[in-house]
Amino acid sequence: MDEANWTSVSEFVFSGVSDRQELQPLIFAGLLATYLVNVIGNSMLLGLMWANPLLRTPMYFLLSQLAIADMCMVSVIVPQALVHILTQHGAISFTGCMVQLFICVAMGNMEGYLLAAMAYDRYVAVCDPLRYAAVVTRSLCLKMVAASWAVVIPHALLDTIMIAELHYCGNCLRHFFCDLPPLLLLSCTRPITIELVIYTEGVLVVLTPFAFILASYVRIGVAVARLRSAQGLRKAFVTCGSHLTVVILFYAIVTSPYIYPDLSDTQEKDRVAAVFYTIVAPSLNPLIYSLRNKDVAAVLRRTGRKVLA
Repeated sequence: MDEANWTSVSEFVFSGVSDRQELQPLIFAGLLATYLVNVIGNSMLLGLMWANPLLRTPMYFLLSQLAIADMCMVSVIVPQALVHILTQHGAISFTGCMVQLFICVAMGNMEGYLLAAMAYDRYVAVCDPLRYAAVVTRSLCLKMVAASWAVVIPHALLDTIMIAELHYCGNCLRHFFCDLPPLLLLSCTRPITIELVIYTEGVLVVLTPFAFILASYVRIGVAVARLRSAQGLRKAFVTCGSHLTVVILFYAIVTSPYIYPDLSDTQEKDRVAAVFYTIVAPSLNPLIYSLRNKDVAAVLRRTGRKVLA
């Protein structure tokens, strides 16, 4: 495109979750409720893990990191979206947009890597339970979390720098936060090299933890298939149930809007997908770990009895 048509963008204006004005009150209520569930649920989990020695194990350390990543993700998106609905003015500065993009990409990818680390924890717990305490140590978990940050931060930084250097034809984003697809669509230039780097490197970063999770559960499945007793099968299910539920939920929500071609508007489809993987899924995680995890449920019951006593 001719350079004269490039626009110097100092801010972006969001269209919001939906273009339909009659849905805005319902969207506001849904976003607010989901945000409160996320923050209260994850804060409760973090508080229980900090206060109760039973939950100071490597698995719950990884879960605490997942809770922090989930809260960071929704906190950088939802409060701003709520303000935009109330004020009916969805503007964000260029710098603010880039910061939001960086945090969203980093936190979204971090969730996948934390789920992969937790899959390894569950693999050792099921396949080598006698050596679990010696293999899955606090030190190992710290190294896995540090390695995850070492991958996702450079990836998010690379994406942000490439997006920041693009030239834009306007500043109206058909989205409710700064995400890669709508920003690329708004660019006048869209160099093929930048798109190839973003999507190729992005696919590798996203698929690596998924492949690790899949391999871990294949090994777990083989081990479970060899069990002869119903008690052994039940124990394996209890060990992996919460984590497997979160994994299925996370990847099902991310991919489901793209499986069903009901929406002819690709940008509308992106917004629907974004609501689920950036807001809904992180808010369901604390509920799953509270309701399906026997240790957390037991601590919650004891805490409740102490409060009511």
